[in-house]
Amino acid sequence: MSDSHDSIDARLDRLELPFNARGVDPYGISKDHLRTWFKFFGFLYRTYFSVHSHGHENIPKRGRAMLIGNHSGGVALDGAMVVAGSFLELDPPRLAQGMAEKFINAMPFASTWTSRVGQLTGLPEHAQRLLEDDRLLMVFPEGAKGTAKLYKERYSLVDFGTGFMRLALKTKTPIIPLGFVGGADAIPTIANSKLLGKLVGAPYVPITPWLLALPRPAPCEVHYGAPLIFSGTGNEDDEVIVRYVDEVKARIAELIERARDTRRKRKKLLPLGGDK
Repeated sequence: MSDSHDSIDARLDRLELPFNARGVDPYGISKDHLRTWFKFFGFLYRTYFSVHSHGHENIPKRGRAMLIGNHSGGVALDGAMVVAGSFLELDPPRLAQGMAEKFINAMPFASTWTSRVGQLTGLPEHAQRLLEDDRLLMVFPEGAKGTAKLYKERYSLVDFGTGFMRLALKTKTPIIPLGFVGGADAIPTIANSKLLGKLVGAPYVPITPWLLALPRPAPCEVHYGAPLIFSGTGNEDDEVIVRYVDEVKARIAELIERARDTRRKRKKLLPLGGDK
């Protein structure tokens, strides 16, 4: 990992964000909230999930870029770990900003915290503005269907949305593909309850062997690929966009397999005998 002795505060001071005197940037991102967030998720990243990151040098040090990856696990554990890794592994550190599911806005506490740490509601105008401001945008094109994958489907990919590709073309943004594994071992989904989901205002609630979707400490692996750059304006015919998206999807599938192979080599360190 990048200098583990580099404190959270030191890394916050090196973030290329235009914080004002109160420690808030134009998007409402709060330095104080980031400090608390990274102390907690830094522990999860480094210790609880022992995340191993490979190829993060493919993420540009500055300027706009899109991190495009797969969902792994019943909740967005993967996204949280990618955000933590971009802050802890990169030199200089960067803040990866994702597009949160819209239902989170109905949860006052969650809504406030996600916005204060840079995770905005998943609207196209928000994503475009971030890229035009040369931010690092994180997108999981599988959407909620991706987090709904069952444990037996953990290495598969469901259909990708195409909006991210049109946005990448429109803003001339490089795509950094990533493959994430281990989230489904931390939160192995055996079923999804839409009924419970309605009670909490979510599409569904994942059910694990221990019922609640509380993650166990399972080692995770993330592999980042070389930047993919596509030519176009974003107004191309659907068949062109779908072809581009399929290329990204195929690359992510390769990175998932690479991450699985790397994780297998650590099987003696994994609980229950390792990955299969």
